[in-house]
Amino acid sequence: MSSRVPIAYLDIRVFAHATEDHDKVLTAVRNLLPSEFLEKVEFRTANLTGYHGNPIVLYSARIKEKDAVQKVFEKIASGISILDKELLGNEIGQHMDSGNLYLRLDKQSAYFNELRFQQTDPIHLKIHFKKHKPEEIVEICRKAGLLP
Repeated sequence: MSSRVPIAYLDIRVFAHATEDHDKVLTAVRNLLPSEFLEKVEFRTANLTGYHGNPIVLYSARIKEKDAVQKVFEKIASGISILDKELLGNEIGQHMDSGNLYLRLDKQSAYFNELRFQQTDPIHLKIHFKKHKPEEIVEICRKAGLLP
């Protein structure tokens, strides 16, 4: 992608349940990040309690640095399969609001350096664009290769 992606910031959130290895959950999330930015992204933690009293840890980070945002977006766009891109293209309206694009990626796949969309217990991404019109966001995503 030759031009700069007009993204203000990118939020990443993931829940780590008591039955999961938290280091593996964080590895899955870090696999979304280009290696040169791994040290720059700091995850905040929040200790939560599930419906049945089970402990859950929420890991979250906001990436604002322009180069990091650009590289993460490019990595996701290039790593998603054409089938997932087509699915996203068909449902794009359900993934956008107020200048934001919401994506959910499979934790298990991300742990193995594969990017797949997943609705159940995913890694949540919120990409906040500088432009807010849905058609502008769709065009940006198409140019970046996130949409077919």
